[in-house]
Amino acid sequence: MIIKTDPITDEIIYPSSDGKRMAENTLQYRYITTIHGGIDAMFAQDPNVFVAADLLWYPVQGQPQISTAPDTMVVIGRPKGERLSYLQWKEDNMPPQVVFEVLSPSNTPSEMNRKLAFYDRYGVKEYYIYDPDNGEFYGYIRSGERLTQILENMQGYQSPILKITFEIGEQGELKIYDPNGMPFLSYREQTERFFQEHKMRIAEEKAKEEALKMLEEERKAKEEERKAKEEERRAKEEERRAKEEALAELERLRRLLGDKK
Repeated sequence: MIIKTDPITDEIIYPSSDGKRMAENTLQYRYITTIHGGIDAMFAQDPNVFVAADLLWYPVQGQPQISTAPDTMVVIGRPKGERLSYLQWKEDNMPPQVVFEVLSPSNTPSEMNRKLAFYDRYGVKEYYIYDPDNGEFYGYIRSGERLTQILENMQGYQSPILKITFEIGEQGELKIYDPNGMPFLSYREQTERFFQEHKMRIAEEKAKEEALKMLEEERKAKEEERKAKEEERRAKEEERRAKEEALAELERLRRLLGDKK
C-alpha cells in the first residue's frame, strides 16, 4: 500500500473520510444518531468525555491503512472538541472504551469479524452491535486481554462503563435508558418533546398569569369593598355627629329661651 504524504511538510496523511456513507437507510441512520446523541447529551457537562459518530480512528502512528470508523465511539478521559479524525497517539494514546455498530443489510459476517478483531486488538473495552432489521442485539466485553461475547441475556443489560441500560421491545426495537432511567430519544422525538414541554410551559405560565390576574381582581374588589364600608362608616359617623350637634344646639337654645323667661 502506498502511504500518501503532504508534499510540503512530508507528513503522513491520515484521511478524514473512507468514502463510505454513514448509513445506508433511514432506520440505520436513526439508530446511529439516537445512540450518539443520547450518549453525547448524557456527558454534555463533562468536558473530558469525547463522543463521536462515524469518525475515523487511527490507532497506530505511521500506519494510515489501519483504521475504522465506529458508528459511535466513546472516549472517557479525552477533551471534547472538533476533530477530523481520532489520531490515538495525539490523544494520550487512549483508545475508545466503548463502541457501537448498527448493522445495515450490506454488512457481511466477514466484515463484522474484521471489526471485532480490530476492536479486540486495539483496546476497546465494550463493543455493542445492533441489527435493526432482525431486532438482534449482542455485545462483547473485555475480559483480561480479550473481548469476549456477553453470554447473559441482553434484556435489561447495563453497560459497566456507561451505566446505560438496554432493552429490546416486542418488535425488536432497541431501547436505551440513561443512569437516571430517561430514554434515549431520536431527534424527532426530542423535538416533539421539546415543543410539547414548551407548550406546557406556556400553558402553565398563562394559567399562572390568569390566576395572578384573578387574585389581583379579588384584591381590588376587596379593597373597593373595604373602602365602601369605610365610607359608609364615616358617613354614619358624620351623621351621628351631626345629630348629636343638632341635639346639643337644640338643647342650648331651649336653655337659652328658658333663661329669658
